[in-house]
Amino acid sequence: MPVYADFRGLPERARGASIALGNFDGLHSGHRAVIEAARKAGQGRFSVATFEPPPRAYFRPNDPPFRIFRPERRNACILAEGAEAVFELPFNGEMAAMTDEVFVRSVLVDGLGVSHVSVGFDFRFGRGRMGHAARLASLGRALGFGVSIVEEVLEHGSKASSTAIRQALMAGEPEVAAEILGDWWVADGIVEAGEKNGRKFGFPTANVPLNDLIHPRYGVYAVRARIDGESQWRDGVANFGRTPTTGLRDPLLETFIFDFDGDVYGKQLEVQLIAYLRPELKFDDTDAMIAQMHKDAALAKERLEVAQLPTN
Repeated sequence: MPVYADFRGLPERARGASIALGNFDGLHSGHRAVIEAARKAGQGRFSVATFEPPPRAYFRPNDPPFRIFRPERRNACILAEGAEAVFELPFNGEMAAMTDEVFVRSVLVDGLGVSHVSVGFDFRFGRGRMGHAARLASLGRALGFGVSIVEEVLEHGSKASSTAIRQALMAGEPEVAAEILGDWWVADGIVEAGEKNGRKFGFPTANVPLNDLIHPRYGVYAVRARIDGESQWRDGVANFGRTPTTGLRDPLLETFIFDFDGDVYGKQLEVQLIAYLRPELKFDDTDAMIAQMHKDAALAKERLEVAQLPTN
């Protein structure tokens, strides 16, 4: 995968591109418009530059998890859009201290050797967010590269934004998140061994910690899951939360895949959240919990039969 973890020491073939510049967390329609502007300016050839970690993670390390995509998924989606390369600009103390002009000269000109840069209308950069899109255009004129400023993109009358996606997921509205994303949101990670309570109850689950991925609303979801190495999405039902009935613990996504009995421990699992079914509950006993799990599975099957990806 043509992903570069720095702006220094790049091979000459990677330099000189038309660049789409931004955070690109979620790759919603606003992000895709910035990418399309870079594609147009590069006559079909372009690359994407983003920040890793995101500036928010650097400046506010104690914030709750907020990533919509893990870096690997973000990069794969960007490359699927036709980018020739992804540049993960290391956001650290050095970059945080750069003025807007130093950032442009050191990173964009000396490092990436950009021929053109496209950004969103609200893009900010440089120490203390001092730089803005118009300032970038001015510096571009002075330093010999073009700049495209992409205006606000609306989805159903509101600005398409990563913030709106996060709000929808935290509200238990995966369909709304999908409308903005243009696809179902995917929680992914490595399946880890759990307490195996689900197997005892007749619902063996594949357990995935979300770690720095945004945590959706606690509760039960109709889902589709895909196991590493497979192309098939399998129907299922999942709970995200702390399982108050069997003992509180760190939040975990526990997915029961219908009609499947394979070993997935240690494998990568992708889980699409399709529909929110109910909040997480504490039951009086395990019999009541198992009875509700059967109801949840039946309802999930009903919702999955009619689920359609929302159209933008």
